[in-house]
Amino acid sequence: MDTRNHTEPLVTLQLERATITLLGTAHVSRASADTVQSLLDSGEFDAVAVELCPSRHQALINPGLLAKMDLFEVLRQGRAPMVTASLALGAYQQRMAEQLGIQPGAEMRVAVDCARKHHLPVLLIDREVGITLRRIYRSVPWWQRLGLVGGLLGSVLSREKISEEEVERLKEGDILESTFAEFAEERQDLYRPLIDERDRYMAAKLRLAPAQHQRILAVVGAGHLRGIQRYLQPSETDDSPGAVIDELDTVPLPSRWPKFIPWVVVGLILSGFVVGFSRSSELGWQLVGDWVLINGGLCALGALLAAAHPLTTVSAFLAAPLTSLNPTIGAGMVTAGVEIYFRNPRVGDFSDLRHDTAHLKGWWRNRVTRVLLVFIFSTLGSAVGTYVAGFRIFERLAL
Repeated sequence: MDTRNHTEPLVTLQLERATITLLGTAHVSRASADTVQSLLDSGEFDAVAVELCPSRHQALINPGLLAKMDLFEVLRQGRAPMVTASLALGAYQQRMAEQLGIQPGAEMRVAVDCARKHHLPVLLIDREVGITLRRIYRSVPWWQRLGLVGGLLGSVLSREKISEEEVERLKEGDILESTFAEFAEERQDLYRPLIDERDRYMAAKLRLAPAQHQRILAVVGAGHLRGIQRYLQPSETDDSPGAVIDELDTVPLPSRWPKFIPWVVVGLILSGFVVGFSRSSELGWQLVGDWVLINGGLCALGALLAAAHPLTTVSAFLAAPLTSLNPTIGAGMVTAGVEIYFRNPRVGDFSDLRHDTAHLKGWWRNRVTRVLLVFIFSTLGSAVGTYVAGFRIFERLAL
């Protein structure tokens, strides 16, 4: 193979059934996209593997997929935070495209387009991004998760201009890796699911490539090249590729005991009411008033920060004191449902998601993302209100 005109790193490995050529690309490089096209146009390969998961592949070939999103289902299944994070990552990618004049991951699109042109099969070797995000989330202690999610969304949403340092990181890693880089540099618990596990996963997928593919070009980020190469080397301690994939596709079960915390809090609040009324009806109603004003007020404040409909804000104030005493339903479910009823997203809102989410104001202008913001902000407001009101109740009882 003639590689004299290619600056991107190429590594060729001979497996039992096939020859794998690993091409390390830069995700914001026009040269990488040109190299992919040149190699696939050479006719030397009978299959192309890409650093994409099924959902990212679908988003690549079907940009209108977001228009089919069912917001009620997203909320009902508890996927609102995950969808919000995915949209934030997409916003980062869109701003990068506007700033540099090239869509990050353009070499993956070229690989898919060239494969279609030459009638070559496309092998999707990366792990589902949702599973990776959940494994990252579960890899940190529960008390650090809010900071991790807040840092992720804040870092992605707050920067209108992409810095030179971020551009350099994107030359070796993808959007996900660049976003988490400042967290993961010295954190093995983040590095493992973000980088190392994906190296293992992609290597296992390549080892499972169908027997009829004899010459495979694998297009991966340059930062994954060394890890995939290492995991493709034969070893007596290797698990079967299928076992590796099954292991890395499994999301660790959450600890059971944190689920009991909301019920304990509810028990303490109700006990406070009982003690208050047992002392005097006046004290009891003061405690109830504190609970309603603080919990409902902070939930309504969250809805206001999300620029919710006025009636959504009213529903936040009324719902939070009740939903906080029933951990099976959150205030965010109520407020988001009311917001959808009064400001049902239009087809144009779904079509404009990619552009609107690239800029901070667009998150409040677009009805789809505003529903997600209403859900998140009112949920946080109610959660904070529960604890503030709880402390206020026991402060009164201690007097």
